[in-house]
Amino acid sequence: MSSSFKGLDLFGSGPHRFSMAEQGLYVVPMRAFGDPGVPGSAAFGDVELEVLVRGRLTAASDSALWQLRDAIVAQATDPATAGTLVDHHGRSWASMTLIEFVETDRTDRGRVVSVGYEARFRRFAGA
Repeated sequence: MSSSFKGLDLFGSGPHRFSMAEQGLYVVPMRAFGDPGVPGSAAFGDVELEVLVRGRLTAASDSALWQLRDAIVAQATDPATAGTLVDHHGRSWASMTLIEFVETDRTDRGRVVSVGYEARFRRFAGA
């Protein structure tokens, strides 16, 4: 099974893995509201769900690698458009939006051209 976002195979050119970001309640210390003497914290609902995809894009040439990069970045649109994110084990997350794509510091060249990356997807509150 292959992974996908909105039905597109964005990460299948190389190894990649999915992980969950922070989960739980969004909690703020009471002192953040201006009175450092007030003890405790206040909960403001669930943290928005985030899924991270980390891996390497691999291609036969620099131009082919740029096509892979551009295909991912094209999914980070304004206004944001959500879609279903599916990992290579069949687990899916509905209503996810690509909010960030960060590449590693260099492109590696050998038998293939490759670059490491992290893509961050978020399900916005109310989605």
